[in-house]
Amino acid sequence: MHDIRLIRTDPAAFDAALARRGAEPASTAILAIDEQRREVQTKMQEGQSRRNDASKAIGKAMGQGDTETAEALKAEVAKLKETLPALEAEEKALSQQQADALAALPNLPADDVPMGEDENDNVEVSRWGTPRSLDFEAKEHPDFAPALGLDFETAAQISGARFVFMRGQMARLNRALGAFMLDMQGKAGFTECVPPLLVKDEALFGTGQLRKFAEDLFRTTDDRWLIPTAEVSLTNAVREQIVDNAALPMKLTALTPCFRSEAGAAGKDTRGLIRQHQFDKVELVAITTPETSDAMHEEMTAAAEAVLQALELPYRKMLLCTGDMGFSARKTYDLEVWLPGQNTYREISSISNCGDFQARRMNARFKPEGSKKTEFLHTLNGSGLAVGRTLVAVLENGQNADGSVTLPSALVPYMGGIDKLEPA
Repeated sequence: MHDIRLIRTDPAAFDAALARRGAEPASTAILAIDEQRREVQTKMQEGQSRRNDASKAIGKAMGQGDTETAEALKAEVAKLKETLPALEAEEKALSQQQADALAALPNLPADDVPMGEDENDNVEVSRWGTPRSLDFEAKEHPDFAPALGLDFETAAQISGARFVFMRGQMARLNRALGAFMLDMQGKAGFTECVPPLLVKDEALFGTGQLRKFAEDLFRTTDDRWLIPTAEVSLTNAVREQIVDNAALPMKLTALTPCFRSEAGAAGKDTRGLIRQHQFDKVELVAITTPETSDAMHEEMTAAAEAVLQALELPYRKMLLCTGDMGFSARKTYDLEVWLPGQNTYREISSISNCGDFQARRMNARFKPEGSKKTEFLHTLNGSGLAVGRTLVAVLENGQNADGSVTLPSALVPYMGGIDKLEPA
């Protein structure tokens, strides 16, 4: 959501920022609605003021025995009582029209976000680790992991495509990864949470998934939605609140199942775990002040990187261009892990600073020290990490010629001492 005052102040700058995201100019249409709304609002306020004055004047006229004036005033008040509801309804409709127009626009990019159309224009910031040299041809995980307990066929019989059934050591590895990530993020200062998996419309609107991305979500028969990410539940924890300064920054984490219909991803990553309808993810969310959000963005990215480093997984850090960022983001880093089976880097985490974009949609505020006025908070979110994609990276980077997988040493305590997965 955007601040209408900023659009009024510099509409050209607003349209220029939208253009950087590939969006059409919007200030003229929005300001036209705004001007009409303000005109109606002025008429309504003038009418209300005149009604109050006339009502008071009736009593005065009656007290002076001026019945003619009193009757004229009564007629005027009666007419105002008829016209004011129509003005109020018009003002309400225009306010909603303006809110809908603003809500449909993506967040504006930060100044240091590079221009670009898609992922090909993203900028590599850094790399960590060296991909392991294999003396055999690397395989993709769907080609060797079924022997380790990764069962796509049974899942397809039960639920259809893009689901998985994990057994034995594979199920334990999935659980171990989630627990390991939660422990890592706890040490980084994030408070572990267990949030709801079902949310209402306003929660998804607050974080920006509704109304534009409804087709990517699963809806229940009682008009709730399955969360596509714990970002929705965690960020909305401050919805409609004025957060105490002592509680800031608020750093939250959760391991939850996530559900996505992948409506716009037909034909993409149909094999394996990369793009599933249901998957586990450790989410990181921060609620902070405008002055500290940029530093928090770097801190959260470092927290996600620390997990990859502890798991000894080579990765690169990418700064997303204007055309590849998510709807609610003003700046995003992607962490892409090396997958030897695909001989490429693939996204495993996106960490975004949303500025006050989500906070405006949620009406989440704080009161700066020494100020009588509230300001909107800044929100940030990111994966710390996606468990399924991390499992893929562990399998492919640890694969051996005999079909076994050597596990990162950091996971061994979480696996009860098991340091290698052996094919059945």
